[in-house]
Amino acid sequence: MGSIVAENRKSMMLFSGRAFPELAEEIGRHLGVAPTPTDAYGFANGELFVRYKESVRGSDAFVVQSMSAPINRWMMETLIMVDALKRGSAKRITVVLPFYPYARQDKKHRGREPISARLVADLLKTAGANRILTVDLHTAQIQGFFDGPVDHLFAMDLLADYIEKKYAGRPMAVVAPDSGRVRVAERWTDRLGGYTPLAFIHKTRDPLKPNQVVANRVVGDIKDRVCLLVDDMIDTGGTICSAADLLAEGGAAEIIVAATHPILSDPATERLQKSPISEVVVTNTLPLEDYKKIDKMTVLSIAPLVARAIREVFDDGSVTTLFGGLS
Repeated sequence: MGSIVAENRKSMMLFSGRAFPELAEEIGRHLGVAPTPTDAYGFANGELFVRYKESVRGSDAFVVQSMSAPINRWMMETLIMVDALKRGSAKRITVVLPFYPYARQDKKHRGREPISARLVADLLKTAGANRILTVDLHTAQIQGFFDGPVDHLFAMDLLADYIEKKYAGRPMAVVAPDSGRVRVAERWTDRLGGYTPLAFIHKTRDPLKPNQVVANRVVGDIKDRVCLLVDDMIDTGGTICSAADLLAEGGAAEIIVAATHPILSDPATERLQKSPISEVVVTNTLPLEDYKKIDKMTVLSIAPLVARAIREVFDDGSVTTLFGGLS
């Protein structure tokens, strides 16, 4: 006999970083697999250590890490987790990043600037990642930064289903908070049936305030309509709240916001609370501390979508079919 034929077995293993273990556990419940027990801690000087308590040899490993603050700590932990899997002989390593870090640094605006989104992809590849699974990238071009498959999931259907049910029958307009989000807003109008008017906020830069953008005016039909502001993330809330003020001045009947990633750096919560926005709809790609939650905020779970995508990757299926060919 010239060879030995092993039984073809595949094993899925789920691994959770410490940034948002609750999300990984929820994903695991949808998959029917619990996150693998892990020893993870930091040394006195800030160095991190990770060791898995079970064998990972030959596994299809999925590392879930939500890149919340302190983002650099969790980025380093993710790299160490991937390295530990590689050295433990995992067969394939997929890094699940519900929120991709440094995504806003995807190109050079001026000389001597980094392209940090590319650096993140290079670091993950060097550590040993074979694949990335992420949700609503800031720009689609980031997919090309990683030398391997990237599964780009969209939260739009999740958000749109909720909004359609709650605001059914009311005249609506989809609003992009700046010109860079117009393409996203166009996809939203298509998703809502194609009859919803599209508007956007025209902005100019104040030469006396470097790197600051000033909202100018609303372009489009928004009067007496429910205005849906759409964006991929809310960080400090300045852009969204400035846009909401203009919409209120322009005669909007109601203003709601749909965004995937609730970063909510200070003073975002205070700004949103004081703004004319009546509801902020986000997903749980990032953890939300209690002090960041306000009455007008609705949080939808991204876990079922991520779990379905993980299952498709594990079964060598098509992630694209989850989005009608958009992925």
